[in-house]
Amino acid sequence: MPSEEFVRGMLYLSLTVVGVPGNTAVIVAFFLLLYYENRLLPADAIVLHLACVNLLVVGVRCLLETLASFRLANIFGDIGCKAVIFVYRTSRSLSIWLTFVLSAYQCLSIAPPGSRWASVRALVAHYLWFVFLFLWLLNTCMSSAAILFSFGTQNDSSLANHGINVQFCYVHFPSKLSKEANGAAQVGRDVVPMALMTLASLIILVFLYKHSQQVKGLRSTSGGSGGGGGAEQRAAKAVVALVTLYVVFYGVDNGLWVYTLTMRKTMRSSLISDMRIFFSSLYAALSPLVIIASNRKVNRRLRCVVQEKPVQEKATSLSTM
Repeated sequence: MPSEEFVRGMLYLSLTVVGVPGNTAVIVAFFLLLYYENRLLPADAIVLHLACVNLLVVGVRCLLETLASFRLANIFGDIGCKAVIFVYRTSRSLSIWLTFVLSAYQCLSIAPPGSRWASVRALVAHYLWFVFLFLWLLNTCMSSAAILFSFGTQNDSSLANHGINVQFCYVHFPSKLSKEANGAAQVGRDVVPMALMTLASLIILVFLYKHSQQVKGLRSTSGGSGGGGGAEQRAAKAVVALVTLYVVFYGVDNGLWVYTLTMRKTMRSSLISDMRIFFSSLYAALSPLVIIASNRKVNRRLRCVVQEKPVQEKATSLSTM
């Protein structure tokens, strides 16, 4: 096995090892929460949906790339390439938009009761599943080019003028115009939620900063001291962490994508495409760690599962004695 393929396989394996268990743990925690409490708050439903989509990103792309790199399985024929690239692009863009929806909903959550924005928040919460459906339809339609233009490597597409080398697959556009139009649509699909998400996060941080200053002022006038504001700080750190992950990883991804669009001929090496996929999949792999660390409900439910398992094993061993 060439050293390049080995390194490539190890990088995708690291994303799979971190991303699959992490997102699965978040999904299990929320399903347990739904089972015991019979309901999920809108923000929890958004995070659950985000974890499901991130699991698709890591499972469909990183896991299959790992198996192919180590030559354990080869599903990247014409049909396999079309299916994998389509599912990956759809779930990847859904991950971005759901992160924006989460930031926007948190931004609306700080609106004072009775205000216009509080009414918007209630409306979004009531029609949240319609929001999910709209995002699925939008991103599925925008990813349809993968079905039309993706092919396996056995087709000699390396000499085409308007193709993209993705190691085991090629995305071959019929013309320069179609390649640039598709590329611009993908960049716009990423940049729009990034800008809106950043704006929503800045509003949240400004509000939390002003709130913490007011709390400090009240404590100083009343002579009080001690902790407080923990929930606000956790919310701020979670928002900043998720947005920072998004901006860094998807910023690199889109920068490399724009560079790929400027190439007239298909690159013989898939290095640029591998770097794009790696950085965009990093968000899907690392975001569950942020969720587990910052979300008390998820953290508490996972701790309960871990603590209940030894107790059940001990009870089973006693019953067999």
